[in-house]
Amino acid sequence: MKLRISSIAALALVLGFAAADDGYAQGYPAKPIRLIISSSPGSGVDTIARAVAQRMSEALGVQIIPDNRAGGGGTIGVQAVAKAPGDGYTLLMGAPSFTVNATLVKPPPYEFPRDFAAIGQATTAPYIVVVHPSLPVKSVKELIALAKARPGQLNFGSGGTGNSTHLTGEYFKHLTQTNIVHVPYKGSGPAVVDLLGGHIHLMFANLVAVLPNVKSGKLRGLATTGAARPRALPEIPTVVEAGVPGYVMTSWFGLLAPARTPPEVITKLNGVLVKVMQERDMAEKVAADGADPAPSHPDEFARLIAAELKVWGQIIRIANVQPER
Repeated sequence: MKLRISSIAALALVLGFAAADDGYAQGYPAKPIRLIISSSPGSGVDTIARAVAQRMSEALGVQIIPDNRAGGGGTIGVQAVAKAPGDGYTLLMGAPSFTVNATLVKPPPYEFPRDFAAIGQATTAPYIVVVHPSLPVKSVKELIALAKARPGQLNFGSGGTGNSTHLTGEYFKHLTQTNIVHVPYKGSGPAVVDLLGGHIHLMFANLVAVLPNVKSGKLRGLATTGAARPRALPEIPTVVEAGVPGYVMTSWFGLLAPARTPPEVITKLNGVLVKVMQERDMAEKVAADGADPAPSHPDEFARLIAAELKVWGQIIRIANVQPER
């Protein structure tokens, strides 16, 4: 009899929690939401995050406040979200660094899906091979030829050791059997500044971060790294088209929440995210920034993250990349 009473009590408790979650979701959101961006202002993820925050704020009727938490190669902001209450009022705009750091750093500073719930992907964008105009190359084939003629004399900048802009370069070196020296910076922004100044030769940059400079001619775009040419630069070939089979690397931005966030809140946020990313003016906005809308449901986004964890892990092993100490 005691067992039966305990079972009924347990069932009532579960149903009570479910009803509470449902009621919580119906009243959500009731105050401003903080959106953590684990990079500095002006970065590619920052640009997209602010556009998404503005449109979702309008749809939800509350302010979504962008909060830049740069540092630690992107881990500081991510860890802040992992430790935040799972109430839907602290979110993360995730980027490839989210999956890179989870595989590069030992022990991992966080784990997916243990610490995070996927809300949905927002955009996708390729990286782009960009060089300073003074470098005497106008195609990927010419870049490879010059790198092989001058081994160890060309260099490429990145947002830091283990950053996705570093690993995309290492994978290019592996596939093309070239020796190009890596120059890490504390963020992609400073690397782009030095590339514009001619202090480094090239970058494997996120397209969102350098598109205006490519369009203005301040940087020369040789090829983009996606499976297809982006809408923002249809005249520039992909790296595969340029003669490097198998080289397809894409960047993504998407929303995540602490793992304890109620499923009903995740569903509500995903519905708003998908809706705003499907609007024509939003598509035009992110395309102008160098990205394409790619809204997805939580399970689809979770599968993307799981796949990325494997891909970056393989590249890290191939290039023997060690985290900065």
